[in-house]
Amino acid sequence: MFNIRKRRMAAAAAAITASAALVLTGCAGGGGSEEAAATYDPDEEVTLNLAFWGNDVRAALYEEAIAAFNEEYPNITVNSSFLGFPEFWEKRQTEAAGGGLPDVMQFDYSYLRQYSENGLLLDLEPYLGNIIDTEPLSENILSIGVVDGETTGIPTSTNAWGLFTNPKLLEQVGVEEFEGGDWEDYTAWVKEVSDAGAGSLWGGTDFTGRIQNFEIQQRAKGDDLFTEDGEPNFTEEDLAAFWEQGEDARAVTIPQQRLEEIYPVSGFDAGLTTSELTWDNFGAGYLANLGAEYTELGLVAPPVTEEGAQDLYLKPSMLHSIASTTEHPEAAATLVNFLVNSPEAGAIFGTNRGLPASETMLEGAELDPIGQQIRDYEESIAERLGDAPPVPIVGYGTLEEKFRQLGQELGFGTLTVDEAVEQFFNEMDVVLNQ
Repeated sequence: MFNIRKRRMAAAAAAITASAALVLTGCAGGGGSEEAAATYDPDEEVTLNLAFWGNDVRAALYEEAIAAFNEEYPNITVNSSFLGFPEFWEKRQTEAAGGGLPDVMQFDYSYLRQYSENGLLLDLEPYLGNIIDTEPLSENILSIGVVDGETTGIPTSTNAWGLFTNPKLLEQVGVEEFEGGDWEDYTAWVKEVSDAGAGSLWGGTDFTGRIQNFEIQQRAKGDDLFTEDGEPNFTEEDLAAFWEQGEDARAVTIPQQRLEEIYPVSGFDAGLTTSELTWDNFGAGYLANLGAEYTELGLVAPPVTEEGAQDLYLKPSMLHSIASTTEHPEAAATLVNFLVNSPEAGAIFGTNRGLPASETMLEGAELDPIGQQIRDYEESIAERLGDAPPVPIVGYGTLEEKFRQLGQELGFGTLTVDEAVEQFFNEMDVVLNQ
């Protein structure tokens, strides 16, 4: 199928065998002992369990990928299972309590620290550069999966924060695309669109309702939201100043009540706003929700807080991790390598899991127009890309949701900025000290 397949197959067995000598002591579960490394047989018949979240479409893609994997590794049987996102993590929590996590798991960034710090994920360091090929993965990509000095996840794909626009709606109201600038420039552009929309179309949604917009403003000043030790890296004054920006934004963006009426879709999904600040892999979903008459979207960099700042970063759409209790760490690492690096996997998944993080997987992917647009966008913001922040603290998802809820209340006018700041810091204190 691909001209590198035979070369990779020939190298794979040698790499697996050589890696046995590199496996370190101290890893949790079956993969950490020298005895296991010394007795590993790359041709042994083994069975692995693979779990992922998604739908029937993604399940069919994984089945196709497993079939391709078995052409190269017929001795490794892979049993796969999938659930919706919330149910997936409910089951993992139950399994974690009983010590029965699947060998290989699709993993979400927000859970990586929690499972890593509890010793539930295998340190992949012994397999990097031998079983798991690191050449196609940049150092920035590899560092994303490091928790407390251990690599416990390998990103399958990346995304970055961006600004989507709707050219079709902008043409209808006679307003040009956002040409860049700072947050005041963006708010002024939103006002221009909203004025032209005359109560039926707005330029955007209050950007202060998303914690990611606060994050990139803080990063522009050189501060991640949290330190490596999980301590807050911002003050009440920082957060108050951010939310106070929303006073001007809320006066010109789509009203909060209108957003409640169309929930769970967003104003951008519903064709009521001409811009949305979000992760760049949302593009395909937006086009699907907007309908067949919409064939393209604009995608540009977010407003600038400080010129020259590296406020943006690549975030993993998802990662692959291995349970520390796996009895077949080398075989599991072989499967992970295939799923994150092989051009076969790239050809099968395309951008279903996001823009491929690995150059070899990207080579195999046939990008659709929106996938190519995302690739071009991420290349265009290269100078604004800095190192990824520390892996999210345990409970980050709770704080993100609290931030969103407080943004809603600010939109309704039921809270003052000072009250919102107090509530958020109270919630953060609970999360950090639970």
